[in-house]
Amino acid sequence: MSKIDTTARIADGAVIGEGTEIGPFCIIGPHVVIGNNCKLIGQVTVIGHTSIGYGCVISPFAVLGGAPQDLSYKGEPTKLEIGSGCTIREGATMNVGTIKGGGLTRVGNDGYFMNNSHVGHDCMVGNNVIFATSATLGGHCEIGDAVYIGGLSAVHQFTRIGPYVMVGGVCGVRDDVIPYGLVNGQYAVLEGLNLIGMKRRKFTKQRLATVRAFYQKLFHGPATFAERLEAARPLAGGDPAIGEILDFIGKGKRPLCLPAIAK
Repeated sequence: MSKIDTTARIADGAVIGEGTEIGPFCIIGPHVVIGNNCKLIGQVTVIGHTSIGYGCVISPFAVLGGAPQDLSYKGEPTKLEIGSGCTIREGATMNVGTIKGGGLTRVGNDGYFMNNSHVGHDCMVGNNVIFATSATLGGHCEIGDAVYIGGLSAVHQFTRIGPYVMVGGVCGVRDDVIPYGLVNGQYAVLEGLNLIGMKRRKFTKQRLATVRAFYQKLFHGPATFAERLEAARPLAGGDPAIGEILDFIGKGKRPLCLPAIAK
């Protein structure tokens, strides 16, 4: 059975899963669905049309399902979906979507969101991400699996960050970041590949060498970037990671984050 503190306020219509603990002074709205075996430690607010998967741990002062920080929002019943196994620390916030953005903010499984991090409206966040302290997403961002965003970094609205990217601390990310990229700087620039993340994904030395050689040709070779990109397209079959990077670039509608010398 669920364990609900007597000081918590659970609105009629809310669904609380089996084995879930609702701590002191939590507020749960009428359209909220919380999965099994979650733990809301205390003073957590979950409102809006919000669903939370099983096994999530949510710390005090987190606010999930609040209204979008968008002046066009007029109270429409848009949604926030949070996957299973997430850890959401103190003061973190995640907003529901907007009608113009598709009406849904989605967060994947097994994410770790440190204190005061923020997921804006209509964002799509992958699995196994880590948002450090005060890492912030503007609206409509797309964040791939296993992305790390450093403390006090902010991602501009509509920006895409590919899987296995590492964003350094105190960065402003204004442009799309290729899969496996490593970005840093006050206004983020591409500094190379996230080799640590690639090794953790069990890339062999041969695969690392292949992808690094591709990266050097694409971002540091002769001619213009557009010409280098066109020349690199036949290399897509050389390694799955190369195919991912080229596919990501091909689908882009915004500027690409480039090395400082390649801009």
